[in-house]
Amino acid sequence: MNEELPVVLSDAFFMREAMSLARAAECLGEVPVGAVVVLNGAIVGRGFNSPIGESDPTAHAEIAALRDAARVLGNYRLPGCELFVTLEPCAMCAGAIMHARISRVIYGARDAKTGVHGSVVDLFGVERLNHHATVEGGVLAEECSAMLSAFFAGRRKKTS
Repeated sequence: MNEELPVVLSDAFFMREAMSLARAAECLGEVPVGAVVVLNGAIVGRGFNSPIGESDPTAHAEIAALRDAARVLGNYRLPGCELFVTLEPCAMCAGAIMHARISRVIYGARDAKTGVHGSVVDLFGVERLNHHATVEGGVLAEECSAMLSAFFAGRRKKTS
């Protein structure tokens, strides 16, 4: 009997997809952050940072990916979905993640200035909030961090 085994894609696979979107943001002059929403092993939402181009302070990668997934799935609630993002979410994005009922968040690099999974505060750990996602950081952290560092180093070089 020749049964095909299901392909199980790793967290690193989906983080690389998010990194590809981050590179697209960088090509447009945006801070290179990318995100994908995954349901049952399939990408259902994609997004990258675009607040400059869209003149929209809410145009973060996570928000764009959540909006895309909600359109694809026909529901603003995304239970059972996972969000992969190259940078630790900020407070705004954490709120959207909770409202969308994302079950799991996986991020790459920590964000010492605005990260809310322990870098500045831990919003995901506030017990009084009505929804809690499992959050894991550090997936391809060095690669995600290097992309951001190179972007900001290039910006500093242009202004000096």
